[in-house]
Amino acid sequence: MDSLQWIDDNRDSLINAADQVWDFAETLYKEEQSAALLSGMLEEYGFIVKRGVAGIPTAFIAEYGSGGPVIAILGEYDALPGLSQDKVPYRKPLQAGGNGHGCGHNLFGVACLAAATAVKQAIQAGDVKGTVRFYGCPAEEGGSAKTFMARDGLFNDADICLTWHPGQFNAVMARNLLAIVKVLFRFRGKSAPASADPYNGRSALDAVELMNVGVNFLREHMIPDGRIHYIITSGGMAPNVVPDYAESQYFVRAPLSSQLDELFARVKDIAQGAALMTGTQVEVDVRTGSSNLLLNDTLIDVLQAKLEQIPPPHYDEAELAFAHEVAQTFPPTSAAGSLKRLGPDGRKAVEALHGAPLADIVIPLHHSDAMLGSSDVGDVSWVAPTGWIGTVCHAIGTPGHSWQLTAQGGMSIGHKGMLYAGKVLGAAALEFLQKPELVRQARAEFEASIRATPYVCPIPAGVKPPLNG
Repeated sequence: MDSLQWIDDNRDSLINAADQVWDFAETLYKEEQSAALLSGMLEEYGFIVKRGVAGIPTAFIAEYGSGGPVIAILGEYDALPGLSQDKVPYRKPLQAGGNGHGCGHNLFGVACLAAATAVKQAIQAGDVKGTVRFYGCPAEEGGSAKTFMARDGLFNDADICLTWHPGQFNAVMARNLLAIVKVLFRFRGKSAPASADPYNGRSALDAVELMNVGVNFLREHMIPDGRIHYIITSGGMAPNVVPDYAESQYFVRAPLSSQLDELFARVKDIAQGAALMTGTQVEVDVRTGSSNLLLNDTLIDVLQAKLEQIPPPHYDEAELAFAHEVAQTFPPTSAAGSLKRLGPDGRKAVEALHGAPLADIVIPLHHSDAMLGSSDVGDVSWVAPTGWIGTVCHAIGTPGHSWQLTAQGGMSIGHKGMLYAGKVLGAAALEFLQKPELVRQARAEFEASIRATPYVCPIPAGVKPPLNG
């Protein structure tokens, strides 16, 4: 555990790095400065860095050590559009319409860097043997970079994969994620004057609208935990011209990849039906996708033990006051919704805080149903045993992808959760390096899980990362 002292000793430089990534606020495969900063730091710390992996300029792998076991720590650093926000508990964009770290990935990547570097200290000192890798993973928000990386085999020789996410509670991720496909439906028809000659037109926009109607009727007859969302991305140029081109973008989700395949097939049938009704043609363009999360009880148990072993951070009066004030801006049901996912023991533990806005405790382990979100870490979990924690980086009830989250991720509340996450991940990685039998146990569990259902990448072989959005 002595190597974890490196995180405390380098606290200021780690926080400075997180704040720089917060300032960069780069989105979807454009994280040039963020990737350069983190990969450069790892290079300075003695890692061998390979940049531009999987054909993605902002993806990289940094490695230290030799031989097995190989412990992979996965970091992210992409921001979100429209969530620019100052470090204050009320709405104050730094740039109107600008980007912001509304999912806390400025903290995410740096905590993983801290964990990997702490492990590197132990390998360098001869305390443990093996290899530690930092995977620089861009474009989680809608770009599925890890899915492309998994498709290219970059995780195939990893024995254990560890990651985390900024959150409202110090807890192990012991619930599924939804599998997802991101797809464009492009309809092509025939242009004509809408008033003088409409009967010779074939409206692509009609096809898009009929598809949307059909999908909305489908909702009654799909699984309850499935999710379908769409927008119209192109609908014509002028009302008096029958549009010969129209386009919609869909996200389709389900708790299992097999369920997603079935639901997506039905959506595609509706698109074909809309094309037939309107005399148009439809092209289905799968852009990205992610699988559901394959849980591993061995990793869950080790991570829970490390959360409980390492004391979580506490908060001073200024941090509690900030959290109280920002909580006044949340929707009324936000806190109750967050507590619902914890299970009975977790809710009791948080209720014992008597309304404190920041949960400075470790939540008892609780397996629950699918989290109604998606992440490309799901694909990694189908290639190697994967474990995930969350730590407190924002107040209870903070909405995801929000300006409130951006604000807290740029100040000391987020910084404390980041450093704690780095220590927990580092400690777990060291546990696996010290105890090869745990690696074998996790691998045996993983192999048993995929034996009946082997991994199939949700992104077709010919599809390239959408580097231009």
